[in-house]
Amino acid sequence: MGNEIRFRRVLLKLSGEAIADKKNGEIFDSGIIDKIAGIVKRLTDDGVEVAIVIGAGNIWRGVYGKGLNRARADEMGMLGTMINSMRMEDALETAGCRVTLMSSIPMQGFAEPYDFRKARRHLEKGKVVILGGGLGTPFITTDTAA
Repeated sequence: MGNEIRFRRVLLKLSGEAIADKKNGEIFDSGIIDKIAGIVKRLTDDGVEVAIVIGAGNIWRGVYGKGLNRARADEMGMLGTMINSMRMEDALETAGCRVTLMSSIPMQGFAEPYDFRKARRHLEKGKVVILGGGLGTPFITTDTAA
C-alpha cells in the first residue's frame, strides 16, 4: 500500500540556518539541501503541491547591521533569501523537480514576479514554487510572509 496523502498543498518554511553547514562555517550544507530536494521530489511525485519559503539567517541577520538603517538591513536580508532560494532551485532541478522561483522584489532574469494567481497555476501544474524575497517590505520576517 502506498503513502496516504494527508495534504494536497504544503508550504515548507525553512530557516537559513537549516541549510547551513554549521560544522565547517559554510553558508550551505549541500548534503542537507540535497536531502530536502529529494523529499520535495517524493512529495511532488505523490501529487502534493509544494511551495517553499527560506529565511536568510545563514547569510545575514539584521543584528549584523549595526550602524545601518534598520530598513536597509532588512533589505539586505531579503537579498539573502534570494540567494538561498536560487540555491534551493538548483538542487530541486537537479533532483528532477520542475520549479519556479518567484520574488516579491523585481529581479528580472533571476525570478518571476510574484503573482498569487500564477503561483497557484504553477502549483496546480506540479511545479514547486519557491517564494523568495519575503514580502519585499522591511520589518516583516520570512516567518510572517510564510
